[in-house]
Amino acid sequence: SSVYMCYNLFPDHITASIFLLLSVTDMSCNKTMLPFAAGLTVGIASAIAIMGVLHPRRKAQKRLAKGNTIFLLCDIQEKFVPVIDKMSQVIASAKGLLATADAMNIPVIATEQYPKALGHTVKDLDVTKAQVFAKTLFSMCTPEVLEAILATKRKSAVIFGVEAHVCVQQTTMDLLERGFEVHIAADAVSSQRPDEASFALARLEAAGAVITTSESVMFELMRDKDTPEFKAVSAAVKDLANTKKTLAA
Repeated sequence: SSVYMCYNLFPDHITASIFLLLSVTDMSCNKTMLPFAAGLTVGIASAIAIMGVLHPRRKAQKRLAKGNTIFLLCDIQEKFVPVIDKMSQVIASAKGLLATADAMNIPVIATEQYPKALGHTVKDLDVTKAQVFAKTLFSMCTPEVLEAILATKRKSAVIFGVEAHVCVQQTTMDLLERGFEVHIAADAVSSQRPDEASFALARLEAAGAVITTSESVMFELMRDKDTPEFKAVSAAVKDLANTKKTLAA
């Protein structure tokens, strides 16, 4: 318990070890207790060092800001509609995010996985203002898409689409490796089987992605009810909430 307390209380294992050394100073002043105090300090400090390797702290996550955020719509296509779990919710959530992007002038990049066979982005989603790329790579990060992402000079990406354990997961890993902050709208991603999606989200969170929701993204980008986009985005939030309520009935 002392190891966990010190590890969580201090910013690194070295500082925690110094604290432990100071905490046994009184003990070490007693000659009979000196060997015990020294051994105790070394032992706990070593344990803290090991924890620092096995359980490294994650760096603080940056919050979304509309001037530094890009939306990535991953493969929400016609052929996936009948086979993806909770696809109606995915589409509704994506629709709310697209409305937010439109109101806040957030760039949107959409991909379509082998559209010749799987069709184009569903008609319920208006991608006329988005850059749309066909692909065969599972990840969205084709050379053309990466070029478009880098051209925005934005470092935070919000990802939504299908499938969570394939294209969304590989896109997220690729972007994390390139130093992007990645936020995944959990209610706007899915797979054919629910367990695949849940395992993918757990893995991606462990890898450093932020697991959030569409509504949370929308409010985080607004920050203030006095923002000029509040009316449009709050209407999208309300529409999404009503749709989810209907789907759950």
